[in-house]
Amino acid sequence: MIFDATNRTITTNRLLLRLFQESDAPAVARLCNNYNLYKSTLNLPYPYSIEDALGWMAAHQEHFDADRLYEFAVTDRESGELYGAVALSNIQKYSNGEIAYWIGEEYWGKGYATEAARAMVDFAFEVKGYHKVYARYFQSNPASGKVMQKLGMKQEGILLEQVKKEDQFEDLVCYGIIK
Repeated sequence: MIFDATNRTITTNRLLLRLFQESDAPAVARLCNNYNLYKSTLNLPYPYSIEDALGWMAAHQEHFDADRLYEFAVTDRESGELYGAVALSNIQKYSNGEIAYWIGEEYWGKGYATEAARAMVDFAFEVKGYHKVYARYFQSNPASGKVMQKLGMKQEGILLEQVKKEDQFEDLVCYGIIK
């Protein structure tokens, strides 16, 4: 993981994590307007429009500047193709933050979520000096849990029926890693 503070990018073997741009809105809308992605994420609306994408991206720069939340586009290092997003909150009071990610369904199973999330954990510990990074996933989405396990995170507990999604309660599985 190489962090470029001037350009606000993180480079990995295959990926370039960068701030979102307005020009990404059509690709974000196309990737997020997917029921299979929606049902496994906490906050994505469905259907998902270009207006949703623009509204979501509108505060990214402000969040980054204020050291509250770092939201990156997950893109191919060579072609620039957008695969998804990865984010890290910054809870300065406790020296920790939550990582979250989504990858467009057509790119599932290629290791992009793991590579992007690993870069964000490294960014948290090496650049931002966090003590802990944590994450949560719907128990009905075990692929996300596998990403967390590959990062070396340990399961810390299950919040039973924590979230209501489509009139059904979902368990949230909590994972964390300490520096």
